Amino acid sequence: MKIAVEGCGHGELDKIYETIQFLEQKEGIKVDLLLCCGDFQSVRNESDLECMAVPKKYRTMNTFYKYYSGEKTAPILTIFIGGNHEASNYLAELPYGGWVCPNIYYMGYASVLNYGGIRIGGMSGIFKGRDYRKGHYEKPPYSQDTMRSAYHIRNLEVFRLQQIKQHMDIMMSHDWPKGVYRHGDKESLIRRKQFLREEVNSNSLGSGPTEEVLTAMKPSYWFSAHLHVKFAALVQHKEGDNGEKKQTKFLALDKCLPRRDFLQVVDIPHKTEPPFELSYDAEWFAILKETNHLLDTTPDLKHMPAQFFSDRWDYSVTMEQISAVKSAFDDDLKVPMNFRKTVPAFDPAKPIRNAQQPNMCINPQTRELCTKLGITDPCVILSSSNRASFGGNQGDVSIGEDEDDPTYTSFMLDSSAANPAEISLDDDDEDSGAEDKPKEDSDATQNRTRLSLSLPPVKGGESSSSSGDQPFGDAESPLKSISFPDPPDGSLKGELTTSTPLVPRGVIKRRNLEAYTSSQDEEVTSEDQGSSEVDSSSEPLNKEVVQGSGPGRHMKIKRRNQAIYTADDDDE
Repeated sequence: MKIAVEGCGHGELDKIYETIQFLEQKEGIKVDLLLCCGDFQSVRNESDLECMAVPKKYRTMNTFYKYYSGEKTAPILTIFIGGNHEASNYLAELPYGGWVCPNIYYMGYASVLNYGGIRIGGMSGIFKGRDYRKGHYEKPPYSQDTMRSAYHIRNLEVFRLQQIKQHMDIMMSHDWPKGVYRHGDKESLIRRKQFLREEVNSNSLGSGPTEEVLTAMKPSYWFSAHLHVKFAALVQHKEGDNGEKKQTKFLALDKCLPRRDFLQVVDIPHKTEPPFELSYDAEWFAILKETNHLLDTTPDLKHMPAQFFSDRWDYSVTMEQISAVKSAFDDDLKVPMNFRKTVPAFDPAKPIRNAQQPNMCINPQTRELCTKLGITDPCVILSSSNRASFGGNQGDVSIGEDEDDPTYTSFMLDSSAANPAEISLDDDDEDSGAEDKPKEDSDATQNRTRLSLSLPPVKGGESSSSSGDQPFGDAESPLKSISFPDPPDGSLKGELTTSTPLVPRGVIKRRNLEAYTSSQDEEVTSEDQGSSEVDSSSEPLNKEVVQGSGPGRHMKIKRRNQAIYTADDDDE
């Protein structure tokens, strides 16, 4: 099965699908599935834009609304997780996952699915220490604080994922597992993203809880995004109790922009015959039932069960419990095509000015799933709670109706584990001087074509690229490839199909190339950086940085299309 993996989507659905279609024609292949590792931006209308944690001047409708309205249909089954730039109000309707439009499926806070017999897990959001042990208490309309805390991961989802015992083929997270850079070409990463040097040296780059899931789950593949850079690593896990040694192939990808490494095709053996079907995972549903009492919808701090502190701390499930879930679904775990619109879609002919945030909405998909599985719908609890959204205006809950209804009624981790900055200082200005760009890849950049594709895989799973030991391909060839560090026995060499098409320069409108950053945005402040905050005491990141770190002092990169803002109220 050929699976396309996308880094940060940032609402560019049309461009992503066009790139995949171009790749299919160029290479003579058929992509079966698209996975997106966050910042998907499923924005349906102007009210959804008001719930997306980016500065207002960067709130653009993009193209998802066309797929939501039915104007377009996704040409390939698409599964995505949430990042830190999302229409949080819409995703909040689907805490356990669901269709955001036909053929595009959101995985919820955390989830496990099956497609063609391949188990795919996902965890939405990014890590923030101050919110990690809280419940999912946020609901629209959001305050400036809850608009951001809504996409912070919680210990409940991490605990649930740690209960999985059956093998996982693929796992997705928006931010990287902490320390994963140690298993790849660390020096190359630092050369390309120099502002990450301090986090790498202090071992604070990445998410601690995500690392815990990686260690416990040991999936075959792990895909991430968030840092806007392509990076591969091969994680060698400790030997298990049965003497088995496992390895995880990690790959992070860039955002969807011209001449960027944002898409990769991986060839993974499927375990059922086509046509493939998307289905729920029985073990995951059994874990949801067993841990349903741990669900919390308040901002109070709550510890998960732990050995020596709880009467029960192991919530892994038995085969009898898994069988009970299958019986509840009549042995048919196929995900139903039960998408229904809950709000009207954006109408370019009738734009709404000064749109306001909507009220909480109970999605029929979530209601149906929770009723069948016998678990709690947090949206129902939040709709009747008076303390669910601190700082936001409280409104009545709306119940999503069918689209034919014209009314559309609607343990404490160290702070150094916080995510680093997403936005690099050399983004998107191809006309900048040479002093703005890292030197190590200059030769490869000069020889790179506007659309770089690698050859299709040859027999035996070996890549047709002759990149040798270079992790990012031969600089003399217009074909790009990526390879993971090989174990001593060479058993995994060449297992990854290496197709990385890039959108031709100039396809994406310039207004969408700007970085999503502001004084209240978390990408370049301590919200995500930990110790990578830009200030006058840090190592110079770019020759054109305006120095200064006083209160309220803005620091800018003198480039036509990019400015990074920092403010004291983002610091911890």
